[in-house]
Amino acid sequence: MRRDFHKGGGGSTVSGRSELPSGLVTFVFTDIEGSTRLARMLGEAYREVLGAHRSVLRAVLRAFDGVELLTEGDSFFVAFANADAALAACVEAQRRLSAHDWPRRDAVPRVRMGLHTGEATPVGREYASAEVHRAARVSAAAHGGQVLCSEATALAVTATYATTGGGPAATTLAAVDLLDLGAYRLRGFDDDERIFQVVAPGLERDFPRPRTAEAPRHNLPAEHSVFVGRRAESAELAELISHNRLVSVVGPGGSGKTRLTLAVAERLLPAYPDGVWTIDAATAANGLPSALAAALGLRPEPGRPVIETVVEQCAERRMLVLLQTCDAAPVLTATLAHRLLSRCRRLDVVATGRAPLGLGGETVWRIPPLVPADAFAMLRDRAAAAQGGRVGDGEAQLAGLAARLEGSPLAIELAAARLRLLPAEQLARRLDDPLRALDNDSAGEGRHASLANNLAWSYRTLGSPAAGLLRRMAVFAGPVDLATVEGCGAGALSALSELADKSLVEVVPGPRYRLSDQVRAYALRQLAAAGDEPAVRDRHLGWAIQILDGVTVDTDGQVRTVSLTELGPYVPEWQIALRWAATCGDVRAGLRLAETLDPWWREHGGAQEGRELLSLLYQGVSGDEVTPAELAGAHLVHAGLSDDRSERERHLIRAEEAARQSGDPALLIRVLAARVQPDGTCDPSEQACRSVIAEAERSGVAAAALPAVLTLAELLWRRNALVEAAELLGAARQLEAVHPEDRGRRAVDWLLGMVALRRGDLVAAHDHLVVALRSRLRHGFRGAAADAVAAIAVRCVFGGDPATAAVLFGGAETARGARRTESFGAFWSAQQAALRTALGDAAFDAAYADGAALGFDQVVAMALAVEHPDLEDGATRFAQIVR
Repeated sequence: MRRDFHKGGGGSTVSGRSELPSGLVTFVFTDIEGSTRLARMLGEAYREVLGAHRSVLRAVLRAFDGVELLTEGDSFFVAFANADAALAACVEAQRRLSAHDWPRRDAVPRVRMGLHTGEATPVGREYASAEVHRAARVSAAAHGGQVLCSEATALAVTATYATTGGGPAATTLAAVDLLDLGAYRLRGFDDDERIFQVVAPGLERDFPRPRTAEAPRHNLPAEHSVFVGRRAESAELAELISHNRLVSVVGPGGSGKTRLTLAVAERLLPAYPDGVWTIDAATAANGLPSALAAALGLRPEPGRPVIETVVEQCAERRMLVLLQTCDAAPVLTATLAHRLLSRCRRLDVVATGRAPLGLGGETVWRIPPLVPADAFAMLRDRAAAAQGGRVGDGEAQLAGLAARLEGSPLAIELAAARLRLLPAEQLARRLDDPLRALDNDSAGEGRHASLANNLAWSYRTLGSPAAGLLRRMAVFAGPVDLATVEGCGAGALSALSELADKSLVEVVPGPRYRLSDQVRAYALRQLAAAGDEPAVRDRHLGWAIQILDGVTVDTDGQVRTVSLTELGPYVPEWQIALRWAATCGDVRAGLRLAETLDPWWREHGGAQEGRELLSLLYQGVSGDEVTPAELAGAHLVHAGLSDDRSERERHLIRAEEAARQSGDPALLIRVLAARVQPDGTCDPSEQACRSVIAEAERSGVAAAALPAVLTLAELLWRRNALVEAAELLGAARQLEAVHPEDRGRRAVDWLLGMVALRRGDLVAAHDHLVVALRSRLRHGFRGAAADAVAAIAVRCVFGGDPATAAVLFGGAETARGARRTESFGAFWSAQQAALRTALGDAAFDAAYADGAALGFDQVVAMALAVEHPDLEDGATRFAQIVR
């Protein structure tokens, strides 16, 4: 609101000078502290005190050429053409007020004074300027007997003192000092004002803090939600900031860079006495220097670049500046950081963005994903908030969902909102395409409103080569090496560097390069939109077959032992390639991939997907594109994946027909052996096995009958024909040695161990079962390894260690999700029933639960640590029979 100030105001003029100063004017306001209390205390005598106060002030101000604009009650408003004269007048006035002979010692008026200097032009007999109001606010901040001035007045006095000559101002100012009280926020003003106290002989020195709000030491925003986890990261980042002047926190969009740096900055406030200040390049509409000046409470200076004002004010201050979202204006943020660090030696900078600034001396810290415990805690907190304080899902379901969100805070926030619609288990199943599962079409345009918006923000900044490489890398399921990346096109190394710098590609140990599920889903959409998907996926299919050749065949051309441990890293790539082959690609390549994936599907529960993909491949068979042998192999795989007896038999019949057409006797024997199952009546099944074995010997492909030999040995074990079973298995060692698909399981040793258990030869049983267990573990056959653990549990029962046996039985159940041998289930049940009887229900259940709680890896270690049994005196070692 405009206030009219007129000369005199009912009082007398300070001096004979009547013209109002113009240009750089220093305004002085004074008044008596506690004047109302003083007037009430003195009564009629107050008039005498007030008059003396006015006389003293007017006498002093007249000597220093002040122009009185207003005297109202106990207050003065005076303008000076020179800041040094104004300051000297105030000092002299305080001295004379202190020295005056007042009527009572308890009635000495304590006058507070405030000065401010600024540009002002009088209009008529008044000033209509905000600088007047600023001066009034400085005076209001003072205490009785105190003189305060603004930074502008302090600078003006410092600049002109040397030129004042020998006048009264120079004489007074010779002993004057200015004490910096710090920055304060004056009422009605949004910027900060640095306030100085005038210290001089004859003036009081000790006063309480100024009567105005202290300027904030930071502009860190208040959080809307709880900051979850990140303890280790917070400590690591705080340590880096304390030892480095420029730290860039780099990571994908939505990874929590801003939230983490704000939390760390709040912890570091005590280390920065001049404050912590944050600005965001994405919202700095008037430029970064102006945004920083506003944050610091600095006023723009006419005709001077804002950056110069900022640098001058920050030159000697110990402060921390946070530059957020630097990728919104990378060049401008880098320029600002460079200017601040070069000119302000005590200032530190923390920058956040999807790419480093690229400045000398920059320490780049990549923010990691949330660790599983933090991701779960954050999802639980946000889900509770989204659902009115109550989480609809159990902790196990939330943990499963959190594990699929890749430790991304943005994805967790979006998932929590989606839980209002879907339970956690259903949402987790949809996360193969996180954009489709989590994004909302009505989310808006904000970069954190959806995963797609967030990724588009980065994608738009890519050069054409980098964008093309990102699209081509999207067809890979997991990390790939540099050679594979370079195979995606010319100039791949430079493009890969850009993608890694902008946090779209993660560099993992190896080194290898991977896309997150979110980036992959977005890049696949861009690939489809560009019309390049068929060509890129065909190249990926060819690459997958090439990798398959390298993994399954040795350099000498020999087929390697099938090891799920070695195949595991490539399985996701082969599955993606197979899906493409089954829908749009090469059928022959798809059939080969299906045959390679067969043991993985059996072990890890992918039978249904395998059957569905094979059915799609059959539809693509036309003419002579696929050989009968390839088709027979596919139907054989299909039959092995089927739990439905009729479906299995149907595909075995087709496999036999195709095998006979192929003229491959070994393939035919494999099919015939697969048609014999050990779950039927022993006599017909035994006869069928013997028939297959005899046919294989007649055809000169005895090794192909190994599945029939193993089935026959199991049938003999069932009817206790242990000697014949042992002899059959002893001869089968050589057959197993030439079967790469069976060598890793060591089925011969496994069955020899089972035969030895039936015979009571614990030494032989222990030897064979440990060999089988070690091999199955090494090659990744977890279900078969669980069967070996259960067999070792039986060996412990027979060896007089029922407690260990119960623990091992419980531990074997932790591999329940893997493929287990079903034919020995009755044997395990019988042994457990006998063990329960021996131990009692309570002891058995407790030991069994202990084994299940240990985890399979620890149970396996326990099984391998079972002490080797001693060979009884005079006992014939069963292993000798099978040599």
